[in-house]
Amino acid sequence: MAKVIGIDLGTTNSVVAVMEGGDPVVITTAEGSRLLPSVVAFNKNGERLVGQTAKRQAVVNPENTVYSIKRLMGRRYEEVETERKMVSYPVVRGAAGDARVKIPQTNHEYTPQEISAMILAKLKTDAEAYLGEPVTQAVITVPAYFNDSQRQATKDAGKIAGLEVLRIINEPTASALAYGLDKKKNEKILVFDLGGGTFDVSVLEVGDGVFEVKSTSGDTHLGGDDWDQRIVTWAADEFKKQEGVDLHNDRQALQRLREAAEKAKIELSTMMETEINLPYITADASGPKHLQVRLSRAKFEQLTSDLLERTRKPFEAALKDAGLNTGGIDEVVLVGGSTRMPMVQELV
Repeated sequence: MAKVIGIDLGTTNSVVAVMEGGDPVVITTAEGSRLLPSVVAFNKNGERLVGQTAKRQAVVNPENTVYSIKRLMGRRYEEVETERKMVSYPVVRGAAGDARVKIPQTNHEYTPQEISAMILAKLKTDAEAYLGEPVTQAVITVPAYFNDSQRQATKDAGKIAGLEVLRIINEPTASALAYGLDKKKNEKILVFDLGGGTFDVSVLEVGDGVFEVKSTSGDTHLGGDDWDQRIVTWAADEFKKQEGVDLHNDRQALQRLREAAEKAKIELSTMMETEINLPYITADASGPKHLQVRLSRAKFEQLTSDLLERTRKPFEAALKDAGLNTGGIDEVVLVGGSTRMPMVQELV
C-alpha cells in the first residue's frame, strides 16, 4: 500500500514525516537536516533553489529570494500591508486582487500557492528518495486560525506539487498527537503555538484517544518574524544615529541584518546580552561602514512588549470560549520556536 506523508508547512521551516510501524518518522532532507527552510530562490542562471541552498544565498540575492510565504497564503493584496514591508522581495497585486510575488530575475509573477508548491515538491522528492517509491498522497497541517481561503490555498499548493491532500489538520491537534496526549484520560489541554508567522491558542479536551476542540483563537499576523523585525528596525535606527547612513532602503544590508536579528533573538533566550556585528554593511565616500551594536534581553523585551501583549487577548479569548479559567487546564503545550523566548514562557 502506498505511503501517505505528513507535512508541516511552516512559515520558517517545513518538515515531512511518514508512519513506520505505527510511529511517525521524520524524514531527513537530501541535505541531511530534519528541517527544510521554507525558502525559494531564483538565481542569475535561472535555476530554482529550495530550502537550505536558497537560504544560503539570500544575502547576495535578496529580491529573488522568497521566505515567509505562508503569511501571504489565501490573502488579498490589501490585507498584507505589514507583511509587504517585512520582506526583501516585491509583493504585487494579482489580477484577482490577491497578493503575489514578482521575481525580477524571471520577470514572472507567482502566487503564494505556486511558491508553497515548490517547497512541498522538494519535501515530496526527499520522501520518495527515503521510501524508494512514489508518493502521491499527503496530510498537511495549518494553523487552527486559518480561514477557508487560506486552507484552500494550502490544498491548491499540494495539488500543484502533485500531491492529493487527503486532509488538512489543525496544527494544535497535530501537536497534541505528537506529544502523545491522545493517551490521556479526560484532560483539558491548552496548546499555545507561536511560530515564525502565525499565532494560535487552542483548548482541546481529550479522552479515550479522541480530541475535541473546545475553542480556538489566534492572530495570523503575529509570529517570530515580527520579533526579528523589531531588532532590524532598532539596529538600523542605531546605525543611522552613529553613522548618519539609512539602511532602511538597502535590500542587501537589510537581509544581512534580518539574519543577524534572528540569531540575536535566539541567543537572548539563553543570554542576558548579545552583540550584532556586521562588518562592511555599507559604504559611503569616506569608506566602508561597520555595524556593531549590543542588545540586552531587557531592551529586546522593551522593544517587543506590545507584540507579547498581542498574544494575551487570543489566550484569554480561547479560555473564555471554552468556558474555563486557567485553573481548569490540566496541561499546557508550548509549540513553535518563538515559545522558547523567556518573555513568552513567563507570560504563559
